[in-house]
Amino acid sequence: MAAGPRKPGDGDPRREREGGLATEQRPKTERPPRFKVVLYNDDYTPMEFVVTLLEQVFRKGPAEATQLMLQIHRGGRGIAGVYVLQVAETKASQVHRLAEQRGYPLQAGVEPE
Repeated sequence: MAAGPRKPGDGDPRREREGGLATEQRPKTERPPRFKVVLYNDDYTPMEFVVTLLEQVFRKGPAEATQLMLQIHRGGRGIAGVYVLQVAETKASQVHRLAEQRGYPLQAGVEPE
């Protein structure tokens, strides 16, 4: 038996009427977990190298890179950026590779936000 034409929102809990228009409610998408890339101070890596690395790998401006380098130097560690896991791991790997190429022991880690 035909029920006749359906009206927007009839029988579908995902739809509701707003001002004569039917709108579909979309399920909420969760943001992926984010991870911090942390740089650790050491007694051998030059400050200038850390600033350059922050500018190139983490796209920091000169002033922000210098401030962050000083935070790492004084506090023993600093957050270079917060990213989804794959990006955070890639950036930490870039830090290790660039430091190793120049013979510096600079370390970076990835931690949940």
